[in-house]
Amino acid sequence: MASRPAPFAAFEWMIAWRYLRAKRAEGGVSVMTWISLIGITLAVFALILTLAVRAGFRAEFVDTILGANAHVTVYNMGVVDADTGRVDRTLQDYDAMAEQVRAVPGVTHVAPLIKDQVMANARDRNAGVQIFGITLENLKDLPRIANPETGIGDIENFPNGLALGSRVASNLGVTVGGRVRLISPNGVKTALGTTPRVKSYDVVYIFSAGRYDIDATRIYMPFAEAQSFFNREGRADELEVMVEDPEAVDDLSLDLAGAAGENSQVWTWRNANGGYLSALDMEDNVMFVIMTVLVLIAAMNIVSGLIMLVKNKGRDIGILRTMGLSEGSILRVFFICGAATGIAGTVFGVILGCLAALNIDGIFAVLDYINGGPVWDGSVRPINALPARLQAQDVISAVVMALGLSFVVTIFPARRAARMNPVEALRYE
Repeated sequence: MASRPAPFAAFEWMIAWRYLRAKRAEGGVSVMTWISLIGITLAVFALILTLAVRAGFRAEFVDTILGANAHVTVYNMGVVDADTGRVDRTLQDYDAMAEQVRAVPGVTHVAPLIKDQVMANARDRNAGVQIFGITLENLKDLPRIANPETGIGDIENFPNGLALGSRVASNLGVTVGGRVRLISPNGVKTALGTTPRVKSYDVVYIFSAGRYDIDATRIYMPFAEAQSFFNREGRADELEVMVEDPEAVDDLSLDLAGAAGENSQVWTWRNANGGYLSALDMEDNVMFVIMTVLVLIAAMNIVSGLIMLVKNKGRDIGILRTMGLSEGSILRVFFICGAATGIAGTVFGVILGCLAALNIDGIFAVLDYINGGPVWDGSVRPINALPARLQAQDVISAVVMALGLSFVVTIFPARRAARMNPVEALRYE
């Protein structure tokens, strides 16, 4: 008795290949195959590019937060002044507190800060800005601020003037070497009340952190000068803390609070940006579902093509069955036809998606040229540019998704072909 051929034998691949290479007279099958191939290719391309842009946006968003802001902020819960009734939240012994916080394992940087808001003026231009009083050594520890590739001027001259965000400088129309007047309503206290404090400073450095809200509002001032300008002699407003692993910052919160003292409180970068991060997570999930539906729609073209192929090859199926081919062999022949289309479309889609993700800047340059202006406006978005970050796990998930859907939808028309009655298929032939 002859043994059964092994699954996916050479003759099954040969028959499937002949069906995929439809003759010109059977052009409908060939056209549907091409439509299915192009559909899968475009769907996988869109899925990979979307995942890359999504990952790049999140990475850039988090990097701009961590590169220009404290990972953890330590501040005083406040003491009520008996004379004025105001709550004083400044740190008196900030140097000792900084040493205690610095001793916590995992902490890499601690800097006392002075923070306040003033009006900046240059000639006839004005802008509301936020002042950060900090020392030169601590300013140089901020990677997004002290980046020589995006900075203008010499950061070593910081003790002699101000460091401005790039959009602050643009709004005020100044550059390195210019002068900016700062106006604070909380100035000198006199018998007639508090008079505004006005003082001019040289612009010695201009930075670009990559976030519109930072570049358009932030000015750094030498720490000692900020203490004098804002009447904070011998005090600091808060401690800026950097840690080795910002993603695990919540695990250090209790240790940092204990080191800072019982009247202190900590505020992490996750607390400050929790709404943004939650929105990004929700958008990621929704976007993946939408793109999965897009891939499924493209995969359904394979079903249409296989149904037409089965209909056109009914006579062939009947002959093959009478020659001894089993239902399993017929099923595998048409499964190979559909799976081959899905595999080829996935391969082409991966290539196009990876190329687009790696050249996202060039794509946006072309779109900007066509649009006649920037497509991505940093003034209404958290970051100045939209990057793409190609990750292996995203490519793998896209491939698994596309191939899985292609294989699943192929089974149904392939089973229909396998269960076709050879007598009915040959009755009218």
